[in-house]
Amino acid sequence: MRLRHTVAAALGALALVVTLPTSASAATGDFSYKFVGMNGSHQSVTLHDPQSPGCIVLPEVADPGASEPAFAPRNDTDEWAMVFTEPDCTGDSWTLRPHGNPATDRLKLRSVYLTGRH
Repeated sequence: MRLRHTVAAALGALALVVTLPTSASAATGDFSYKFVGMNGSHQSVTLHDPQSPGCIVLPEVADPGASEPAFAPRNDTDEWAMVFTEPDCTGDSWTLRPHGNPATDRLKLRSVYLTGRH
């Protein structure tokens, strides 16, 4: 009888640990990109230690009807990043390795997904 209670308590504790929400994490490093501002000049944005895993819609270029996509992304984080041509991590995608070289100006993006994988 005592063994049954011990096993039940252990299983209950395990169930609690498994269902506890995990804390949000962040990639370590910077993710940067360029975009054309309202005045027509090139501007650059750097996301420091961006949230991961998850999709980040780039606010400056989120509306395809109102802006050109961002370009020349650089993934200088410790995680793999997938850049997407459309908001909400949809459309065509390209994968950037951790601490990689800057991508060409021809690589367009409106959102990025940090994978949480190192």
